[in-house]
Amino acid sequence: MNTFLPFSKPTIDEATIASVADTLRSGWITSGPKVAEFEKQLSEYFGGRPVRTFNSGTCTMEIALRIAGIGPGDEVITTPISWVATANVILEVGATPVFADIDPVTRNIDLDRVEAAITPRTRAIIPVYLAGRPLDMDRLYAIATKHKLRVIEDAAQAIGSTWHGKPIGSFGDFVSFSFQANKNITTSEGGALVLNNAAEAALAEKYRLQGVTRSGWDGIDVDVLGGKYNMTDIAAAIGLGQFAHLNAITAHRRKLAKHYFATLGKDFEAQTGAQLPPADFESTNWHLFQIVLPDTITRPDFMAKMKEHNIGIGYHYAPIHLFKLYRDMGFKEGMFPIAEHVGRQIVSLPMFYAMNEADVERTCAAMREVLGMERSLS
Repeated sequence: MNTFLPFSKPTIDEATIASVADTLRSGWITSGPKVAEFEKQLSEYFGGRPVRTFNSGTCTMEIALRIAGIGPGDEVITTPISWVATANVILEVGATPVFADIDPVTRNIDLDRVEAAITPRTRAIIPVYLAGRPLDMDRLYAIATKHKLRVIEDAAQAIGSTWHGKPIGSFGDFVSFSFQANKNITTSEGGALVLNNAAEAALAEKYRLQGVTRSGWDGIDVDVLGGKYNMTDIAAAIGLGQFAHLNAITAHRRKLAKHYFATLGKDFEAQTGAQLPPADFESTNWHLFQIVLPDTITRPDFMAKMKEHNIGIGYHYAPIHLFKLYRDMGFKEGMFPIAEHVGRQIVSLPMFYAMNEADVERTCAAMREVLGMERSLS
């Protein structure tokens, strides 16, 4: 039998492993010179914008909300299809999450529905770039400008994605990235927040380390309620090694995505009832290759049958508003029907840097069998 093919797997080269070992031997393993260098390289990539790194891509969004002054009495609009952290951070600052349904093709938040959901209490929008696919960024910021809203971009999956040739993060308002283990580049766990100016960057530094401000050898004060969110030099050493390969990683993922489309063929959707993602090879970094399954098969059945072929399948994501925490707040089934359908049937196929075209072909052959396409072609 073929070896197990996971849906995601990090690739760490020997130079990066050696750099981590050097960092461990250096005696400086918490935030230090590696963090400073990682932030410097990220800032250069994002056109000189200030960047601060953190121990997750969740606290980055919470800190952005706090810097924006958002709290109790405020509403923040976001998508129901994301990792639950996207909505949880709104609750963490005491604000109210407002969901808007998704576009059935892109699976990102529907900007028409975003505008319809705006009220006098709305203070911000948190769009999510599912699978690394950007929204219509021009329209997003036109809406934000018109209604005087802050934007906290949940770009957790979008490092390497672009809009009109510009990297996501090189323009806009707050932009949050994740470097968790299955992201296109990783620090094992970690995140980065792109900010607008030096004042916001200084405030982000306070929030990531207990609100502390230091002056001189022994001067210390605390004027905001911060937490313990700093990135370590060990994580930054991994990030530096990964970041050096970002362009190659993005190009390879796009190559694999093209091969998925070519191998599945033009009739795949018509013959199976499944829905492929938009075939975008210019702006999307292809963090995930996701299909929406036909209603003729349940997601657990599909995942189990693909596992019989020794192929791992991911699930991204369950609709946030149907978790008990959010049901207890008044959200219920039927409120966001497109998100509910997609959340019920979406799966993530294997997609990672160490994959090759034979892995894609193997996955597609297994899918054809599981979805009954082989019988329909015979």
